[in-house]
Amino acid sequence: MASDNTTPADFRRRILGWYRRRKRDLPWRRTSDPYAIWISEIMLQQTTVGAVIPYYGLWLKSFPDIRSLAAAPLRKVLKAWQGLGYYARARNLHAAAKAFVKHHGGQIPEEYDALRSAPGFGPYTTAAILSLAYRQPYPVLEANVRRVMMRLLGLHGLADGRHDRIISARLEELIARKSPGDFNQAMMELGALVCRSRSPLCPGCPVQGFCAAFAKGEQEIIPRPTKISYRKIEAVVGIIEDGGRVLIQQRPDTGLLAGLWEFPGGKMRRGEGRIRALAREIREETGAEITAPRFFMTVDHSYTQYQVKLHAFRCTFKTGTRPSDGARLRWVRLRDLRKFPFPSGSAKIIRGLEETDRPQGGRP
Repeated sequence: MASDNTTPADFRRRILGWYRRRKRDLPWRRTSDPYAIWISEIMLQQTTVGAVIPYYGLWLKSFPDIRSLAAAPLRKVLKAWQGLGYYARARNLHAAAKAFVKHHGGQIPEEYDALRSAPGFGPYTTAAILSLAYRQPYPVLEANVRRVMMRLLGLHGLADGRHDRIISARLEELIARKSPGDFNQAMMELGALVCRSRSPLCPGCPVQGFCAAFAKGEQEIIPRPTKISYRKIEAVVGIIEDGGRVLIQQRPDTGLLAGLWEFPGGKMRRGEGRIRALAREIREETGAEITAPRFFMTVDHSYTQYQVKLHAFRCTFKTGTRPSDGARLRWVRLRDLRKFPFPSGSAKIIRGLEETDRPQGGRP
């Protein structure tokens, strides 16, 4: 690192002291329950702390332990996850809970290989659970830690994993054997609060004297910033109504947003108008023809690498073309739509429907 007069013990003392003074009071830091820690770690992947906190408490009320999660229908699990995005995480939670019940008596195993083989347990998650819940000295390596270590070691380039072997070897030397969980939390906290991707707060860094990037004035260029390019999509969906019910369909069990429910529709083709696209998409997906489409609302939302502009129309099927319920199609009353897990764009449309169809007036 930056100075030859510093040692791993000095580094541990400084960062652990800082963490114990400055750490945020977060609900998952008040428990030693491996299950609760596991849930928080999965939720925090690719999601901000502020967004996770309300979901975390509600999740533990719905699924207080591994057995209750394993026994729950997948639809209920996905519904509880709605809004957090990256739904494969919820499906992996459900699958892993079933595996823990079947093979480990409803407990999260403490052996690395057994845990690593469970659904959704990559190197990061495995190390996090073993260190935070079972106090085993496995260092975690995620985006915040990678950025911190690249600056400490003066490693140039993108934070894309190409330096991970060097970083992991150094973390093995640095990790606190007596309190590995606190060490890992401290490294992640440092990256989140001080060693930020932009405008790092170097004057307040407890390990500034260890940092090669700071010594050379390179903390703003290590790691090299990445440009995120989003693919823009314009789509149409039909809120197809019949006798007080609306038609929804379930996405395939694999692929993007797998297993979630949505309103029938899809992407517009180049040069295609909204009404024409809507009629074509509904015909392709249901085999039926719509009539009297009326524009309802447009919502914007983003997921993974996509930015979507979603145009919703209220409409009905032409007489004699109404499809029946099936494995992927279901007629649902408006008040029951919230029982199903929807992507965030569709959830916004549902809120719009509830606002529009809410009875007006009330007590004078």
